[in-house]
Amino acid sequence: MIDKDYLLDLLLHLVKTPSPVGMTERAVALVDMWLRDLGYTPKYTRRGILYVEVGDGPPRRALAAHLDTLGAMVTELKPNGRLALRNTGTWAARFAEGARVTIFSDNASHRGTILPLKASGHRFNTEVDSQPADWDNLEVRVDAPLPDRDALVAAGFNVGDMIAVDAQPEVVGDFIVSRHLDDKAGCASLLTVLKAIAEGEVQVAVPFQAMFTIAEEIGIGGTHGFGPEVEELLAIDNAVTAPNQASLDDAVTIAMRDRQGPFDAKMTRQMITICQDKHIPFIRDTFRHYRSDSAAAVEAGWDMRVGLICFSLDSSHGWERTHMTSLISLCQLIAGYLETPLVTNTSTD
Repeated sequence: MIDKDYLLDLLLHLVKTPSPVGMTERAVALVDMWLRDLGYTPKYTRRGILYVEVGDGPPRRALAAHLDTLGAMVTELKPNGRLALRNTGTWAARFAEGARVTIFSDNASHRGTILPLKASGHRFNTEVDSQPADWDNLEVRVDAPLPDRDALVAAGFNVGDMIAVDAQPEVVGDFIVSRHLDDKAGCASLLTVLKAIAEGEVQVAVPFQAMFTIAEEIGIGGTHGFGPEVEELLAIDNAVTAPNQASLDDAVTIAMRDRQGPFDAKMTRQMITICQDKHIPFIRDTFRHYRSDSAAAVEAGWDMRVGLICFSLDSSHGWERTHMTSLISLCQLIAGYLETPLVTNTSTD
């Protein structure tokens, strides 16, 4: 039922397609094309969220995964011909050091590298190690002869130019190592289930929206776009595979709470029951420094139950790694969820 090769192919295409928050149109266009290939009719909100409606009647469920990734923006054209930058989305400067990037100016794109201000070991020796890991201590070295600020201006650079960080994906056995798996692995998983639905492998019990949001990394991805009759939102995002966390490389994670508080108990119990009945490898976990599109929806005032299910992710917002078993388990859980009734129809409020 779950096409593993399709899932991996989509994931690799997505991570190689730049979509830092604020500049997601390339990834959106790619997903739009794939959805049309599967026979769906993509729709858009005014702010650019891509979604499809599946099933008979108005959607009463929504599933959301986000296409936007971490990135950066040019904040200054420096006298030395380099670019000062600031992160978009929350990620540590230490993971930016050494990253290969593309800078998108008004009419062109340019390649470069994010470097600390003291980057030459032969010049600065041990000062390379003692300098702070901070965004104020980073700059972009553009791969072009640009000796000063005037040269940057002449080449078309501006404050506000978007910077996309190379994903550099690598598949090692069943592991996928790459930047931007958050949340492109979630998007690829949702698309793979939509393929199974289109091919008649999954029978939808309740009409739903599949939403691909574009601003989760700045906290406003799931704030709008839901149909008026949507009662449940299931966010699809990354788990936290790290010390003192329960999440495992080779299982789907059912989130019990994030930093906002507990998820809907009935939805969470439904996810657990589906995994138990279908023998899907799963684990429960709680997240301390984490929010998703579900939190954005609740804060925006939407009257709906919310839950969160996750693929494994080691070194989130850094050099990320996930596992195919976790992605397949996530797909199986999404499919099982879509084949079950609303929790309000299976239990007493």
